[in-house]
Amino acid sequence: VQLVESGGGLVQPGGSLRLSCAASGFTFSTYAMSWYRQAPGKERELVAQIARTGGSTNYAGSVKGRFTISRDNAKNTLYLQMNDLKSEDTAVYYCRGRGFYDYWGRGTQVTVSS
Repeated sequence: VQLVESGGGLVQPGGSLRLSCAASGFTFSTYAMSWYRQAPGKERELVAQIARTGGSTNYAGSVKGRFTISRDNAKNTLYLQMNDLKSEDTAVYYCRGRGFYDYWGRGTQVTVSS
C-alpha cells in the first residue's frame, strides 16, 4: 500500500500549486480521502476531505474558497488545488485514506515565501 504525494515546492504569496496523491495497493474508490498539513511547531490539522465518490467535500475555514479537493477514481489519484497561497499555508501536506484501514502518505513540503 502506498500514498505518494507530489507537487509541493516554493511559491510566492498569491501563487498557486496543485498537489497530487497517487494511491496504490488498495481499492482507492472505497476510501474517503483527505489532505492534512503540519506546520513547524504545530499539530497536524485537517485541510480538506472528500467522500468516496467525490460528491461531498469539506474544508477547514482557513482554506475555504482558496483550496479545492478533488479525486479521479479511474486514476487512483487525489488532488488539492491551492490558490491565493499565504505564508501561513507553509507546511508539510499529507494525504490520508480512511476506509477499512487508515493510510497516510509521507508528505510534500509547501513553502510560501517571497
